[in-house]
Amino acid sequence: MPNNKKTNKPTDKHKYIFVIGGVMSGVGKGITTSSIGTILESKGYKINIMKVDPYLNVDAGTMNPTEHGEVFVMDSGLETDQDMGNYERFLNRSLKKEDYMTSGMVYKYVIDKERALGFGGKCIDADNIRDEIVTRYESSAKTNKSDITVVEIGGTVGDYQNIMFIEAARVMKLRHPKDVVFIMVSYMPIPNKIGEMKSKPTQNAIRQLNSYGVHADFIVARSELPVDKKRKEKIAFSCNVPVENIISAPDIDSIYDVPINFEKDQLGEMLTRELSLPHRKTNMKGWRDFVSKVKTASENAEKDKKYIKIAVVGKYFDSGDFVFSDAYVSVIEAIKFSAYKLGVKVKLSWLNSKDFEKDPKSIKDLKHYDGIIVPGGFGNNGIEGLIKTIEYARVNKIPYFGLCYGMQLMVIEYVRNVLGWKDANTSEINPNSEHLVIDIMPDQKIKLDNGHYGASMRLGSYPAVVGKGTIAHKAYGKSEINERHRHRYEVNPMYIDEIQKAGLLFSGKSPNGKLMEIAELPKNVHPFFLGTQFHPEFLARPLDPHPLFTEFIKTILGL
Repeated sequence: MPNNKKTNKPTDKHKYIFVIGGVMSGVGKGITTSSIGTILESKGYKINIMKVDPYLNVDAGTMNPTEHGEVFVMDSGLETDQDMGNYERFLNRSLKKEDYMTSGMVYKYVIDKERALGFGGKCIDADNIRDEIVTRYESSAKTNKSDITVVEIGGTVGDYQNIMFIEAARVMKLRHPKDVVFIMVSYMPIPNKIGEMKSKPTQNAIRQLNSYGVHADFIVARSELPVDKKRKEKIAFSCNVPVENIISAPDIDSIYDVPINFEKDQLGEMLTRELSLPHRKTNMKGWRDFVSKVKTASENAEKDKKYIKIAVVGKYFDSGDFVFSDAYVSVIEAIKFSAYKLGVKVKLSWLNSKDFEKDPKSIKDLKHYDGIIVPGGFGNNGIEGLIKTIEYARVNKIPYFGLCYGMQLMVIEYVRNVLGWKDANTSEINPNSEHLVIDIMPDQKIKLDNGHYGASMRLGSYPAVVGKGTIAHKAYGKSEINERHRHRYEVNPMYIDEIQKAGLLFSGKSPNGKLMEIAELPKNVHPFFLGTQFHPEFLARPLDPHPLFTEFIKTILGL
């Protein structure tokens, strides 16, 4: 998060901070990594953050969001783990494809190179995998021309999947001992029946890390409550880590408080000292102002009992609350950022579109909400329920925001119920429909016919032109935009004129006018009935909320 306007002189040697998990996954390595990057960049250092995913998938594109969580898309079109979204949101800028690595990428590259005689007929073994990982660590730093690279190694110490990534970091530490720092993020449980914080799991995790030849320089101790001095000392003596290098990270209400809390503990100063970097003052004013807005909005909502009630109607809600918050994390955060900017708090409700199919009368429950969002998705499950949702929002003039699939279904709903084409559909659901208003792109058909599903979509950042006098233009305040995409299907060009004559306006188009990027009803017809073919949530940031989400919230507030 660049707060310092003047960039200080780059450091002589590139520095690396490796963040490794201990005890269990899901305890906040990604937020810790993001927060460290935020703090160090606020000191004027040029930072890049890198994520290592140990799985053998080449990228995250073919993973099920209900199991893995959201697939985040970068400007380059690379489909990644959702942690890349956190990094970009905390740093308030886009990262590069070199900042992401999976085991699948590494092994595929090495094997392909061997098959092409790139190693000159030599025997290829684990050392070549390790060396390729080192090369990618260093390439990320060089590409970004950064002073410090913060690397999150996915998984937990002891997992056989991430051993080679830790081994590569160990070799870098051996070669450049003053330029590499290791941080373990470990969990300190408080068993209900015992009522005492336990440090033994963390001690064991550190010993496991030591067995790899790696010594932790810092321990971020995650727990429900702050870690007291006694346990810090116990961990310090058991793990051979200075007591002042053990950072307490208790549960908090907002992840955006973490950089502030870390800075209170002088983590940034300790890290730069450990890396033999000069002392620099921290300027986190922009971040502190944002955190203050979050707290003010929350306090006002609690005091006045007033919230904006938004229904997120989706189809990935079948596996429990812990899943769909991950499946739509960028959407959730984008809504929050715009609401905080406007000084209000949002109460989100998660509605499964399949419930509206089972009980059609329950669609009237949507009248209790101030706004409705239909996010992206794939497949035919729950589709008719989503179309009923969109129709209800349109007819009852409830502000509606459709994202990707939410725009495609918005077009289908409109032509079915306004133009009267009752069989209208997308070729993804019914390729035999007489009116395929949403269809696959011709070049994509070739890829799918050959079984190439990974990276087979329109992916990454594409330009668009926004028509003047539209809701979209009012939101953006400009006519040329760039947004990130992740989809195979488009509005069928052969139906565009008829659809627009019926009143649905395509207010955003590709520069050549062939691809429809934004659809909306005019303001005098509906307060906010708008959908985007792209995913605006991927560019929403705490310090720079996305204008379409902000316009959506403004409409709800009557601004």
